Amino acid sequence: MALTIAEVEHVALLARLSLSQEEKEQMAEQLGAILEYADRLKMVNTEDIEPLDNILPISNVFREDVVENSPERDEMLANAPMAEDGQYKVPKIL
Repeated sequence: MALTIAEVEHVALLARLSLSQEEKEQMAEQLGAILEYADRLKMVNTEDIEPLDNILPISNVFREDVVENSPERDEMLANAPMAEDGQYKVPKIL
């Protein structure tokens, strides 16, 4: 499917590209080749092929949720650099 220079100019305008006449001719040839390849792909028989959402066999990789007892507040605050009234204390940021 060959593209005309007018179609290339339209695409260049949409892409905000400034092309010389030589570049327009080159783009017409290259874009035409891409469109011909896409047309060839339409001829491939994909009737018995299942659609894919991923090419790799990926399964759920998340761990199971397990209910556990949390450490006591005093244990957690023991490692804090600063604590006050049962809470972490941080420097004021302005």
